[in-house]
Amino acid sequence: MKYLLAMYLNPDVMASLSQQDMDAIMSGHQDFIRTIRESGEMIGTQALAPVADSTVVRVRGGLPAVTDGPFLESKEFLAGYYLVDCASKERAVELAAMIPDAAIDGLAVEVREIVFFADAESEIPGS
Repeated sequence: MKYLLAMYLNPDVMASLSQQDMDAIMSGHQDFIRTIRESGEMIGTQALAPVADSTVVRVRGGLPAVTDGPFLESKEFLAGYYLVDCASKERAVELAAMIPDAAIDGLAVEVREIVFFADAESEIPGS
């Protein structure tokens, strides 16, 4: 089963962390990547640019309306994700708990099952 482990951050929380804390987070991500590669559960991971750099596109009346982001006014924003393939939701939750962000107040990791998956090489269902 495939799961998205979505990492949410609060920029104020991140700004309050020491360099030592930030280094520990980065090191923790390196360890986590190594762990899920070795277990064969890793599909991929991506980190996103700061939310202040985002753009929102809405099509109204057939015309795109483009605004500076974020889409929602919120204290927490999607910062990146891991895509994993593991045996169960319980295992996905176990993996999410290994991500260093999950241990920091004001940050979180959301676990969501993937119900549709396509990549550059897979067939599109129904075609």
